Amino acid sequence: MEAWLQHMVHLMLETLALPQVGLGAVFVIALVSATLLPMGSEPVVLLLVSAKPELFWPAILVATAGNTIGGAITWWMGYGAERAYEAAVHHSPRDQRVLGWLRRFGARTCLLSWLPIVGDPLCALAGWLRLPFWPCVLYMAIGKFARYVLMTSIGVSMLPAQWKAMLSMAG
Repeated sequence: MEAWLQHMVHLMLETLALPQVGLGAVFVIALVSATLLPMGSEPVVLLLVSAKPELFWPAILVATAGNTIGGAITWWMGYGAERAYEAAVHHSPRDQRVLGWLRRFGARTCLLSWLPIVGDPLCALAGWLRLPFWPCVLYMAIGKFARYVLMTSIGVSMLPAQWKAMLSMAG
């Protein structure tokens, strides 16, 4: 059983290590994970970079682009939801505080779009509040780029030796 599992991991890593497949997979997974679907793209970036260290910067840039476009899609989802929502709805005091905070800091709040759990809904709220689209996208890109550089660098440095050996065999 263990030999079969190692073979399957090796096969998966070999496939992900192909630049034409690996970077495309990173882009799609990063894009989808930036919508309201509960996914994380960091493990895919880490696996690709571990298998092919020379793809560190291309993987970071592709993941940032995919995640930022996903954040922009979420912004538009929020924009559309707000337009569909009745204007006369009363918000709780807590909701009013959160919305006030978002209005006060504006597009800069999208720097926090990299945060787990709250980051993607934050992009939707930015669209809901009709915060300016392009500044929001710029701040999303900055925050997401910093996250990918940090998380991938830490992940590569902490990867156990046996995984590094297996990944080097796949490459």
